[in-house]
Amino acid sequence: MPMADSCSPIRTAFAGMIAMAIVMGIGRFVYTPILPYMVDSIPLSESHAGLIAAANFFGYLVGSVVSSSGLIRGNRRIWTLWMLGLSVLTTGAMSMTLSIPNYLLLRFAGGLCSAFVMVFCSAMVLDRLTLAGRPNLSHVHFAGVGSGIALSAVIVAGMGAMSVGWAGQWLVAALAGIVGLVAVFVLLQPVGGETPLPTTNADSKIDRRMIPLSLSYGLFGFGYVITATFISTLVRQTPSMAPMEPFIWLAVGLAAIPSVALWVWVGHLFGNPASMALACLVEAVGIAATVLSDSGVAVLIGGALLGGTFMGITALGMMTARQLAVSGTRGDPRRMLGLIVAAFGIGQMIGPAYGGYIANLTGSFTVPSLTAVAALVIAAGLALLVKDDKINT
Repeated sequence: MPMADSCSPIRTAFAGMIAMAIVMGIGRFVYTPILPYMVDSIPLSESHAGLIAAANFFGYLVGSVVSSSGLIRGNRRIWTLWMLGLSVLTTGAMSMTLSIPNYLLLRFAGGLCSAFVMVFCSAMVLDRLTLAGRPNLSHVHFAGVGSGIALSAVIVAGMGAMSVGWAGQWLVAALAGIVGLVAVFVLLQPVGGETPLPTTNADSKIDRRMIPLSLSYGLFGFGYVITATFISTLVRQTPSMAPMEPFIWLAVGLAAIPSVALWVWVGHLFGNPASMALACLVEAVGIAATVLSDSGVAVLIGGALLGGTFMGITALGMMTARQLAVSGTRGDPRRMLGLIVAAFGIGQMIGPAYGGYIANLTGSFTVPSLTAVAALVIAAGLALLVKDDKINT
C-alpha cells in the first residue's frame, strides 16, 4: 500500500538526510574543524586530540555492535529520535568542561549515538523508501553526512571569523542540531504497523567472502580517519596552507554530498567490490596529496578526494555485506552488517590514537598519513578478493 502523504518518500528521504547531518556531520565530525581552536586555547597535544577522537570511534564501535546484534528491541523511530537528542546534548556539553576525562566520556557517548542512528535510522528510511517504490532516493539520505560536514565547516569558520572561541562553536553546533532534531520529528512521522526490530539468527551461515570484506573495511576505517580527524590541524600548522583552513573542511563536506550517488552508479557498472577497491585507491591519492606537497591547492584537492570517497566506500561495503547475507538470517542482515561495522569501528578507533601519537613523536602528520595510504592500498586489494559478478548493486 502506498504511504500516506505525511510519510511520503521525499519527506522520508529528507528526514533521513537531516538525521545524518545532525548525528554524523555535526555530532561526529564537527570535532575536526573545532580541534585547531582547542589545540591552541586549552591547549591539547596531538596525542590528547587523537585519544579524544578515538573515544568517539570506540563509542561508535560499541554502538554498532550492540545495535546490530539483535539485542535491542522496540520502535526504530523512537530510538532514532532519542539518540539524536542525546547526540545534540553531548555536543553542547563539550563546551562546558576543560577535563580530558570528560571529553573522552562525552565523545564516547556521541559516538554511541551516531552508531545507533546510522543503523536504526538508515534501516527504517531505506525500508520505507523500498516499500514506497523509491529506493533511488537512498542517496538523499546518505547525502546528509556531507551536508552536515559542510554545515559544520560553515559554523566553525563563521564563529571563528567573529572571534567566537571553541566553546561557543560547540554550542552553536548543538543549536543547529536542535533545529535539525525538530525537523526530523516533524518529517519522520510514525507509520502504523511498521515492522519492529527483528531478532537475528545466531545459527545463520556467513559467506566466506565476509572475511576479506571485513578486513578491507577495517583498513579503510583506519585509512580515512587519520586525515578526517587532523586535516584542519595539519593545514593550520603548515604556513603555506594556513589560508585554506576555512575552506578545507567545507571542501570535504561538499564533495561528500553527491559521493554516494556517484559510487553507487560506479557500482552498477563494475560491481560493488571492484568499485570499493577503486574508491580506496582514489582516497589514497587524496590523502597522499595532503602531506607530500605543501601547496594549498594540493591539500584542497586531497580534502575533496577524501570527501568524495569515504561515504561512497561506506555505502558500497554495507550494500555488499547485505547482499552476502544468506537466507538463514530471515531477512535481517544485521549480523553481516555487524561484522563489517565492527571491523570498521576498530580501524577508525586505532587510527586517530596512532596518528596523534606519531605526529606528536615526529612533529608532523606525514608518517601517519602515509601509513593510512598503505592501509587503503591493501584494503583495495582485499576488496578485489570479494569480487563476484553476482555482487552488484
